[in-house]
Amino acid sequence: MLIPLILSGGSGTRLWPVSRKNLPKQFLNLTGHGTLFQQTLARTRHLPDLAPPIVVVTDDHRFLAAEQLREAGIEDATIVLEPLARNTGPAIALGALTALERDPQALLLVLPADHLISHEEPFGRAVEAALRLANDGWLVTFGIRPDRPETGFGYIRRAEPLGTDAFRVGRFVEKPDHATAEAYLADGSHDWNSGMFLFTAARYIEELGRYAPAMLDAVRAAHVTARRDLDFARVDAEAFTRVPDGSIDYAVMEKTDRAAVVPLSCGWSDIGSWSALWLAGEHDAEGNLREGDTLALDTRNCLLHSHERHLLAAVGVDDLVVVSTPDATLVAHRDAAQQVKQIVEELQRSGRSEHSIHRVVQRPWGSYDSLESAERFQVKRILVKPGATLSLQKHHHRAEHWIVVSGTAEVTCDDKVFLLGENQSTYIPLGSVHRLRNPGKLPLELIEVQSGSYLGEDDIVRLDDAYGRA
Repeated sequence: MLIPLILSGGSGTRLWPVSRKNLPKQFLNLTGHGTLFQQTLARTRHLPDLAPPIVVVTDDHRFLAAEQLREAGIEDATIVLEPLARNTGPAIALGALTALERDPQALLLVLPADHLISHEEPFGRAVEAALRLANDGWLVTFGIRPDRPETGFGYIRRAEPLGTDAFRVGRFVEKPDHATAEAYLADGSHDWNSGMFLFTAARYIEELGRYAPAMLDAVRAAHVTARRDLDFARVDAEAFTRVPDGSIDYAVMEKTDRAAVVPLSCGWSDIGSWSALWLAGEHDAEGNLREGDTLALDTRNCLLHSHERHLLAAVGVDDLVVVSTPDATLVAHRDAAQQVKQIVEELQRSGRSEHSIHRVVQRPWGSYDSLESAERFQVKRILVKPGATLSLQKHHHRAEHWIVVSGTAEVTCDDKVFLLGENQSTYIPLGSVHRLRNPGKLPLELIEVQSGSYLGEDDIVRLDDAYGRA
C-alpha cells in the first residue's frame, strides 16, 4: 500500500501577516482552490494502491488538521502529534514507524503540506516512476526542473541514469549565489530540491539506523509512548525532547548510496515567500496578483492582498507586496519578500502578539474575533459551529455579557441551563461556572462583552472539555 505521509509542522513566518504561528500557511486558502494542506491531500487521491494518509502535525494545530481532513472527506487518517519541532528526519521517522504498524511493506510518499503543484498529471507520472525504484530499495526524491536561477532553494545534481526517467543522486547542493544558480540553469544537470520523497518505510528506518542511530533510537523511544487522545496519536513530550534535531537530507539522503532523483516539471512552488506566491499566481493585464477587495490604478507587477470587508487601493506603484489583515499591514518590495521573517523576529523580541495570533482566532468549536479592547473591557464576535460545545469553565478576573445575534444558544451558568434566541442576552458573573453550546443545525453567532481587571486568555479554568483541553 502507498501511504501519503503529510508533514504539517511549519510555522509559516515568511507569509506574515496572513500566515502566523496559530494559523500557518498550510492551513490557508492562498490560491482559491482549498487550503494548501487540502490540495496536498487531493493530489494523492488518484494514485495507485492508496491507503489512508498519516499526518504529522504539531499539537497546536491538531484541530485545524482534523477539521480540514473532515472537510476534505477523509475520515480514516492517522494524525500523529509532534510535541516539538525536530525537523524532517524525526518527523518522517515517526510516520514510518506508524506505517510499519499497519503494513511491514508500506510505501511512504512524503509530502510537505504547504507546497503548490499546478499540474497534477506529471506529478502522478513521477510518482509511478518513483514507485518502481522504491520497490527496488531506492530512496527516491523528486527534483524540480528549474525555470529560473533561484537562490532560495537547495539543488540536486544528477548522476548516471537509472532507466529513462530517474537518476542516481550525485550530490545535494546548498542554496547557491546568483551566478552559481545561473550556471546550474545553463548546464541542465541540477534540479531544485523539492523536499518530497518516496521509499518503503522499512528502508528509511534501516538507513536512518545506519547513518543517524541516535536519532532513530530516540524516535523509537518516543514512538512507544504514543497514546490515543480523541482522534490523535499523542507522543510524550518529555521523551521527544531527547530526539536530535536534523533534516532527512542531512541525516540520510546526503549519506546513503541508494539515493535516486526523479526530475519533475509540474508547476511546483514551495510558496516560501510573497514573491513566490506572486510568481505562482494568476496575474491581471498589468501583472498584478490581486486577492480580496482591491483597486489598482497605474500599478504593475504587484501582489495586493486584502482581508474581508476592507478595500485596498494602490496607485502608481510597481513591484510591491501589499498585504492587509484586520490587525496588521505589510508593505514590501517584491525583491525583499524573503526578509519578512525579520519582521516576525522583531515582533517576537518586542513581546507583541501579532507574530503568533490573528485577531480572528480559530478554535475546535468555531472562532472568535476580538473587535475592540481597552484596559477593562473587551468585545468579541463568537461563532460556534452546529452541535459544538465550549468547555465548562470559569474566570477569576472577568464577567461576561452574551448577546445572541443569530442561531440558538444553550447556556449553562452555575446550576441553571437555559436557551437563548436571536436578540436575547444573559450575564455571566465573575467566578460563575459556565458553558456555551450550539444545539441547532445553523451556526451560532453572538457578541461577548467582557469586563474586569484582567482579560487575558489564560484566565480560563477549564473544568470539562470535549476536546481534551481541561
